[in-house]
Amino acid sequence: MKFSIFLHMERYDDSVSHPKLFQELLELCDMAEAGGMDKVWIGEHHAMEYTISPNPIPLLAAVAGRTKRIRLGAGTFIAPFWHPIRMAGEAALLDVISNGRAEVGLARGAYQFEFDRMLNGESATDGGKYLREMVPLLQPLWEGDVEHDGEIWKFPASTSVPKPVQARPPLWIAARDPESHKFAVANGCNVMATPLAKGDAEVADLMDKFENAVAAAPHITQRPKIMILQHAHVHTGDDDWQAAAEGISYFFRSFGAWFVNKVPPVNGFQKAVPPVNPEKFPEYVPETLRKNVMIGKPDELIERLKGYEALGVDEYSIWVDNSLSFEEKRDSLRLFIDEVLPAFA
Repeated sequence: MKFSIFLHMERYDDSVSHPKLFQELLELCDMAEAGGMDKVWIGEHHAMEYTISPNPIPLLAAVAGRTKRIRLGAGTFIAPFWHPIRMAGEAALLDVISNGRAEVGLARGAYQFEFDRMLNGESATDGGKYLREMVPLLQPLWEGDVEHDGEIWKFPASTSVPKPVQARPPLWIAARDPESHKFAVANGCNVMATPLAKGDAEVADLMDKFENAVAAAPHITQRPKIMILQHAHVHTGDDDWQAAAEGISYFFRSFGAWFVNKVPPVNGFQKAVPPVNPEKFPEYVPETLRKNVMIGKPDELIERLKGYEALGVDEYSIWVDNSLSFEEKRDSLRLFIDEVLPAFA
């Protein structure tokens, strides 16, 4: 099982500047490279300080310029906000800049907040049709001229300029429901899946969906990979889990406030983050999160991650966004690299 980090710049007030956040992101990526991790993932979000990355390409290009080995994942492009020719070209440019280290993740999008601003208020539930039309176009565009007359996009013969260094840059699809798993695998794509704030039973369920999708696609001769994206925090003291669980709880409650889209943000900040509510959202109670996400001492994480490996997980990605301070993130990642990774060497 390989290991990666998934991160953005994030802030919940203006006490830390964007340039400082950028330098902190680069430092965490440097640690991942030096520590032998396989990949860094950076996604796409708009108009929200909660996850700062209007385009993952510039951030990943910055990481490419200071690293030699680690792979660079756009995780994920929001397909409805892109044109296929532009996506193919920009992803290929990242591959050229990094000398063949780019990986391309795509998603249909989740926040109605973003669709209201980026796609004229179209329903976020319709994002899947953009994804389904986009995915089959990318590899042909990387290979040569493509003429397309689809439901969403129409264009005469065109190709990706530049061409990627890799013959086939890996494609990943964000998936949770069975149909998304089936679409990804049937199109020869790898799967990115997150159990969110749920526990190991949810990971096992996601693996079942993936295996069923593989079984339903016998025409795919090269087995796709599956990545599990989950919050992880390593500590050493008996009570150190508390701060991590509280920080991750705040992150998920912030996610809920953005997702329900009821209270407009103020200058990019969402002020309507609800308090912990054990009755309405029991999964966000810190004591429950301690069990469900990957919070623990090194030996505890190793035991659980060995279970994931036995299930067939190909890649485990640490979701670094968690509302904690940079120092807390850095210290946890250092412990993970020094104390957990060696068990999987």
